[in-house]
Amino acid sequence: MGTVMKILIVDDEQLVRWFLERALKKWGHDVISVSNIHEALARMRKDNFDVMFTDLRMPEGNGADLLESMSQIPEEIPKVVVCSAFITIEMASEFKQRGFLTLKKPFKLAELETVIAHCQA
Repeated sequence: MGTVMKILIVDDEQLVRWFLERALKKWGHDVISVSNIHEALARMRKDNFDVMFTDLRMPEGNGADLLESMSQIPEEIPKVVVCSAFITIEMASEFKQRGFLTLKKPFKLAELETVIAHCQA
């Protein structure tokens, strides 16, 4: 499936992290998953990632907060995928303008494949 990418998954739902991690690793990617934005920011300070999947609604801060906090990180993640059940058409449009991809939960494996293909392009 193209180039191997280093991917960070940020989602409070263990099942979502497991599903994404399993599929992405099966496709040969290097994947790290965390359950909140604090862990995500700590990982981003240590490692460079090619792609980040982030949920929008999490108990300890939301994905929008994380996207704003990324400006504090010297190395910005080239591709961001906002992965949420709560994405509206307006939000999707705003995220697209900011250069982010979106993946609406629940999603199918084929939709994940399409997003990953866009990230590798």
